[in-house]
Amino acid sequence: MRKLSASERGRILTLLCEGMSIRAVTRATGASKNTVIKLMIDAGKACAAHHDASVRDLNSKRVQVDEIWSFTYAKAKNVGTAKAAPEGAGDTWTWTALDADSKLIVSWLVGGRDGEYAMAFMDDVAKRLANRAQLTSDGHKAYLEAVEGAFGGDVDYAIIHKIYGTVPEAAKGRYSPAECIGVKKARVEGNPDPAHVSTSYVERSNLTMRMHNRRFTRLTNAFSKKVENHAWSVALFATYYNFVRIHKTLRVTPAMAAGVTERLWEVSDIVALVEAVEAEAPRARGPYKKRAAISE
Repeated sequence: MRKLSASERGRILTLLCEGMSIRAVTRATGASKNTVIKLMIDAGKACAAHHDASVRDLNSKRVQVDEIWSFTYAKAKNVGTAKAAPEGAGDTWTWTALDADSKLIVSWLVGGRDGEYAMAFMDDVAKRLANRAQLTSDGHKAYLEAVEGAFGGDVDYAIIHKIYGTVPEAAKGRYSPAECIGVKKARVEGNPDPAHVSTSYVERSNLTMRMHNRRFTRLTNAFSKKVENHAWSVALFATYYNFVRIHKTLRVTPAMAAGVTERLWEVSDIVALVEAVEAEAPRARGPYKKRAAISE
């Protein structure tokens, strides 16, 4: 089997990170569907390992957290009638934490939206911060216990409730929510600055994720069929967003703004992560056949 060159790998990963679907990438590059999926998985694993090792000891002052919805295989209401629905099918939530100043994705977690996932997510966020920070979340109740368990009293935590008006009959059943007519801020722990109690930056970051990852695009058939592949695609996007994509306002990448790296990455650097993992992995041995016994 022919091995893709580094430039071919780079092109495929670039297209995936710029919002193209798997089949669109195969048409544009000539690579097979299985080749593209395998490269995406390998890159996602390498990116997740790199993020875990490098994005630590952050001097973040303000962190915003939120969740973004998608689904795997079928929407939750349709899983019961779906044929051969795999484990993890249904609603899939991606928890994200964003440094409000550098716009760095501090942490993410793919899974459910319950308290168990909230605890795992907030534990990871707390471990990546080197100092006391101000934290803002929406009114999702799972955050309250999770933040307390992860930070104790060593955080300035506030929540922001959005108040929506009634949904007009003409708008019911559509994706657009009711009009937001106000917000209510509430202190939970410490002494958060009311002027910076907001989730606007992380919500905008989630929109960027939805635009750059085809699996999040609504009303298409590009949704994830396996939750594991969904998670690896998020890991690939997060590294591309943090290290490769220049933020329009900052004029540098979020990783550079946060002091995680001093240079601008290219997609070839992500390819290098994949190749480094491949070089360390033991080569698979072919089938072993015993020699026939020689009779004397």
